[in-house]
Amino acid sequence: MQGLNQATRRRLLALPQLPHIWEGDSQVLPLGDEGEATELDTEEQGVCILWVDGVEGMVRSMDLVSTAQAGPEAMVRALIEAMERPKGPVSPARPQKILVRDRQLQLFLRGVLQDLNIKVEHAAELPLIQEVFESLLAAVGNQPPSLPPQYVDLLETAALQIWQDAPWEALTDNQVLAITLNQWDIDTLYVSLMGNLGMEFGALLYRSLESLQQFYQQASSSGHSQSEMEAAFLQQDCLFVNFDLDPDDLGVVENDDPEIQFGSLHPLEGMRPELYEEEAIAVYVALEALHRFYKQHRTRLRREFPALSTRLKIDLPAFAEPQQITVTVATQPEIADALLPEMSELTSAGLEAAGSFGESTIALQDTLVPEGAFFSIGGLPWEMVQTLHEIGKVRQPGKVKREGDLFPIILIQTSQPKAKRLIEQIEASGGIQAAFFQTGLNPFSGDRFDLGILSTQAGQMELFGEFEADDPVHIKARKKWDQRCKKTGGWCGLVIAKGVTGVARGNPSLRDLIALYEMPCTAPTGLGTLTLMPMD
Repeated sequence: MQGLNQATRRRLLALPQLPHIWEGDSQVLPLGDEGEATELDTEEQGVCILWVDGVEGMVRSMDLVSTAQAGPEAMVRALIEAMERPKGPVSPARPQKILVRDRQLQLFLRGVLQDLNIKVEHAAELPLIQEVFESLLAAVGNQPPSLPPQYVDLLETAALQIWQDAPWEALTDNQVLAITLNQWDIDTLYVSLMGNLGMEFGALLYRSLESLQQFYQQASSSGHSQSEMEAAFLQQDCLFVNFDLDPDDLGVVENDDPEIQFGSLHPLEGMRPELYEEEAIAVYVALEALHRFYKQHRTRLRREFPALSTRLKIDLPAFAEPQQITVTVATQPEIADALLPEMSELTSAGLEAAGSFGESTIALQDTLVPEGAFFSIGGLPWEMVQTLHEIGKVRQPGKVKREGDLFPIILIQTSQPKAKRLIEQIEASGGIQAAFFQTGLNPFSGDRFDLGILSTQAGQMELFGEFEADDPVHIKARKKWDQRCKKTGGWCGLVIAKGVTGVARGNPSLRDLIALYEMPCTAPTGLGTLTLMPMD
């Protein structure tokens, strides 16, 4: 058995010893719904290690490790952390006694801690620590299922058929298909396919033609600011199916099975990451009808978008009502022509800053943030920051003072494959050196912008966001961001997240967060106003 080295023992013996009893234990966290991993983000199950002060009722350390990493050594590492670097408003200290449920762990700890004057005893039950574990398990188990159980296999099979068909290879976003159901309080679903530009893949099933048209009109007539585009996005009334590739599935899109996300958008209800029974059966019928229609007309649709209409009889599972439904699938060429100008405006919206901002010695690049990504500035709860550190998602830790209400962050949310490429690009540049804002000027229009910039260790300056200087929403957000940066000692974070086209867009959960970089929020001196210059 490997013991503590002399330096570590001296360091721990120098800590004050409290007349307290600590409880220590570990427990396997269950996998999420449909086999999806928990926040540990590993192919193996996660093991949670806890050390709790039984007198103060405080968690002094919590660690998440894979089952391969779990064991008595991991318990010792977590215990040392509980003594030297405890969580919460408690001071470093040694306990007088510790209690564990595992006899072998008790013997192991007695040998390791024999020179630290800490008693190690066995207890059949650890009520306090079990209460903490039950709270963690309840938090995992309270996530509502995304689909009614009887529809899971049915819908995933139907969605995978669409993925394999890849109808977006022939159809653009504006080439709408109408699927008439006349069932489940739905007359017609208007289907717009995403994926023709090779960025995000999926299908939006609008409950009304008015909602589809309104979205295109609002999005194309806005100034393309983040707040305006987000407002237009949230006004949609549709069901959706998104396909999201795993970061390891880069390169061969056609042959990889994606993660499938189902949900609903409604102006009053907002984004919902699940489907209820009547919605689930309607989406199944729509996907099956789309698959059969596209299979029948694939060759022609690859050449043109003519007026086509097909009636289909679709059998439903035994538990559904009715047992069979007749639907009509029809192309909508007139709608496609009417939406074409709006789609062209939306496609070009992301190219407005295609030039390089700069002076004679400065070149600001726009190559870091993926196309179609959502970006914003805001704050992250300190508990979430701590968890990201514990589960190994902090790729660049900094000297952050954990003060203030939230940790100021820049959020870049994109698809999983693009997030991986973004991380690889940052790592190749040596990491992030700093984040800052600088005034930008478009000399052709006279417009001024607040440019969000990331400087890399390789000396590059990358634009992560272009904000209108007089936008009151941004002015307020920027003011809060600056105040938080002061409280952290001049440090901020870059959070890279997935889920840009799903229900988590703009508000990712812990499970969606892929990486955190911590860096100073200080600007280089002497930059001045950055002016938009034409590209060669």
